[in-house]
Amino acid sequence: MPKGSKAEMTIMRTIGVIDSHTGGEPTRVVITGAPATSGPMADRLAYLRDERDDFRRSVVLEPRGSDVMVGALITDSHEPDCACGVIFFNNVGYLGMCGHGLIGVVATLAYLGRIGSGEHRFDTPVGVVSAVLHPDGSVALTNVPSHRAVAGFAVDVPGIGLVEGDIAWGGNWFFLVKSPAHELAMNRVGELIHAAHAIRVAVNGAGHPEVDHVEFFGPGQSGGDSRNFVLCPGNAYDRSPCGTGTSAKLACLAADGKLAEGADWVQESIVGSSFTGRYRWLDRDAVTILPQITGKAHVMAESTLLMAEDDPFAEGISIQ
Repeated sequence: MPKGSKAEMTIMRTIGVIDSHTGGEPTRVVITGAPATSGPMADRLAYLRDERDDFRRSVVLEPRGSDVMVGALITDSHEPDCACGVIFFNNVGYLGMCGHGLIGVVATLAYLGRIGSGEHRFDTPVGVVSAVLHPDGSVALTNVPSHRAVAGFAVDVPGIGLVEGDIAWGGNWFFLVKSPAHELAMNRVGELIHAAHAIRVAVNGAGHPEVDHVEFFGPGQSGGDSRNFVLCPGNAYDRSPCGTGTSAKLACLAADGKLAEGADWVQESIVGSSFTGRYRWLDRDAVTILPQITGKAHVMAESTLLMAEDDPFAEGISIQ
């Protein structure tokens, strides 16, 4: 575009992004154009949430993004031994951690030539996590300590009946449904979203407002140990097997004695992609584990988002 043109002069700001997907779930990494932040990552998240939420909306909401898009802001790290800081966000707010997103961040940094094969540490709002980038491009993410908080929680859900499951932390809070069973097939996604949303409302109303993810499980269909369906905040479903959701699942398996320390658990997603999970014990008495999730991301696009002064949707189309 010629310098000084009218179209150029209407541009309010630009944001440079790189898009990837991890097992089908997109991650949009912001590399330029973000608001300046400082201090611990939790404080930076709070600043963006309370003072500059226009940034999140511009990046991931329609018309530039979509409900399924997860954003990742790369910052300098508050911790001296980390490659960078990362703040994750989606269509309705901010995430403490995001497993598929961190794998996407690693792939993006490798694409940019900022990191190579080997182990790297990342500063997140819920703590430091590490990841090993293998020569084949796969990433082994060591997540935050995970645990099951409540076992066998039962709640009556209108239109469904009695639902039983576990409440667990894997970097986000999950309700992992044990019963009743649901058919996990792509042609049932609409029904699954409706059921998971109803369950989340009921669980929140029964005294667990921290739960913002709901996870269904069924038999593996592509050689995995299990297939899942994860409903994220904002009612978008996870196309990947969900890194934090798989971590929560590993915590429940460990608590029930159903998976040995160091053994592999292959978790399939609703679209058929898979992560391989394993764990080591941190505290058997507190039933706390350190999960490791291995998956692979693929870089899809490098682009610049343009927000013009006269664009009524420069800050996205809000779904709330």
